[in-house]
Amino acid sequence: MNVLPNPINAKGAPSRRRELVELAGRLAPRHGYNPTGLHGVRILRTEEVLHDIPVLYKPGAVFVLQGRKQGMLEGEVYLYDEEHYLAVSVPVPFRMESVASAECPLLAVYLEFDTQLAAEIASDVEARRSGPTGTAARSLMSSRMEPDIEDVVLRLLRVLNDPMEMVVLGAGILRELHYRILVGPQGAQMIAALQQKGTSGKIVQSLARLRETYSLEISVTALAQEAGMSVPSYHAHFKALTGSSPMQYVKAMRLHEARLIMARQEKTIAEAALSVGYLSPAQFSRDFKRHFRRTASEEVKWVRSHLGELALRP
Repeated sequence: MNVLPNPINAKGAPSRRRELVELAGRLAPRHGYNPTGLHGVRILRTEEVLHDIPVLYKPGAVFVLQGRKQGMLEGEVYLYDEEHYLAVSVPVPFRMESVASAECPLLAVYLEFDTQLAAEIASDVEARRSGPTGTAARSLMSSRMEPDIEDVVLRLLRVLNDPMEMVVLGAGILRELHYRILVGPQGAQMIAALQQKGTSGKIVQSLARLRETYSLEISVTALAQEAGMSVPSYHAHFKALTGSSPMQYVKAMRLHEARLIMARQEKTIAEAALSVGYLSPAQFSRDFKRHFRRTASEEVKWVRSHLGELALRP
């Protein structure tokens, strides 16, 4: 499991935890994802226990303030709970489960990276870092919620609850949060992904291209050539970073995008299938049910009732 032993709580931790939960609760009155006044920051509230849910997070971090989540990818478990946060350097499909209840709803802060800001900070950090470089990128990392990063999250929630402070201080606190993530235990791997260096960097570049062209015909041979690798080498490095083969990755991207298209745009299954690159609606329906464990119509209803704002806005 990609986690560390439980720490000894710092002095004042219980009161800080109560404040974190109280502030997040005010910002998330509704079930699902609640938008905030800062772009890229959402607050999740959910009261349901979830099992084996396929997810595909954008680069950023997830801070669970109450409740518990864990992700599963290629046999590894990534815990993100009240003592750990999840850092995501590249979007990868994985399975998730969570623990919550009506009496103790799960509350979590989702930060989507500002890629330009993150790249700028990564460059500054690397320019001043001593010692050897060359760390390989990793897609998912579970890290201890250390006091310095918990403090930034707390200050972020405080300013989000005050419209004037949010306007004046919000951007600075978001910048600091990006910085704390990029100098944390997982920082070197995330910076490697942002700067796209080395072999893993070539796969990160390839992933960026796939995110732009996933609805078109995909040639793994062409992708391998662009990365300067043989097809077997490309497959091996791709799987090491994402936990899936290139075509499995593309399929997951297409299915997740189609799910949101149907939830947001009222498109039919056939229209959604075509828009993400499927030529056969029947094959799309089979793949969709295999991935989400529900039919497309059942999944759209679930998305609209469980994801809140995320199901309605890009």
